[in-house]
Amino acid sequence: MGFLSILKRLFESDRVDLATHFEMLREAVSGTMSSFYKARDLETGKIVGLKILDPLKVDPIENRYKGLSKPSEGEIGSRITGPHVARTIRSGIATTQRAFIVFEFIDGTDLHSVLSSGTQLPPPKRLDLVRQAAMGIESVHKAGFVHRDICPRNFILAHDGRLVLIDFGLTVPDKPEFLRPGNRVGTPNYMSPEVIRRRPIDKRLDIFSFGVTAFEICTLHTPWPRGSSGLSALAHDSPPHDIRTLWPDIPEALAQSIMLCLSSEPQDRPGSMGKVLTMIEKVTL
Repeated sequence: MGFLSILKRLFESDRVDLATHFEMLREAVSGTMSSFYKARDLETGKIVGLKILDPLKVDPIENRYKGLSKPSEGEIGSRITGPHVARTIRSGIATTQRAFIVFEFIDGTDLHSVLSSGTQLPPPKRLDLVRQAAMGIESVHKAGFVHRDICPRNFILAHDGRLVLIDFGLTVPDKPEFLRPGNRVGTPNYMSPEVIRRRPIDKRLDIFSFGVTAFEICTLHTPWPRGSSGLSALAHDSPPHDIRTLWPDIPEALAQSIMLCLSSEPQDRPGSMGKVLTMIEKVTL
């Protein structure tokens, strides 16, 4: 056997044959950069989530960080822990050469679908979900990362009431070299002004996106008119709709915390999700 053949065999020995390790229980759901399966781990018998990345969509984003030793999505997920973050179980490369991630399967519905149903949540539930969302984002920041795509589609509301943050496809380390201005990433209706304006960014862009998400949890509306393109985020430099006009009885501390998160200037927002949680910790409904 030639040297190149030996290297090839060693290289391929680390690859995982997904068909022999997992039983696919549900057809794939196509995401922005991946496909998702509900699957059974044939080694443990447990139900898991299986995410298979599309290199044609992932590689152009990852190539922006060449030479910076950026951890993979699976590695990032394994470093972020907390009750309101989906737990990453393992990750690797399949025999098809595609990267995959295995994580806990959350039996529930994405928050976007819950809010889009048009049924207003009871006030105590609104407060509970806002708090849980804040705790999920705080876990990301405490682990040293910036999520960069906080929106209702990236939260799952489990049947037991737990709200869980998912999808670290756009997440990067909270370091200047990974947060250079210029890359417009995220979901337009939840995108902070500094992102769309290509200005310097930091974890406060997640705090802004949280504010939009919290506003929607509380009112079923976004603070600015919705749009289908990145240009819709240009409106986020203008004053948002006041949440008090849509929920007149909202506790003042909750209203104030959400409206501060929506400040167009990052320095006017709370400096951390911990500060947001402190602002609303005594709120009762």
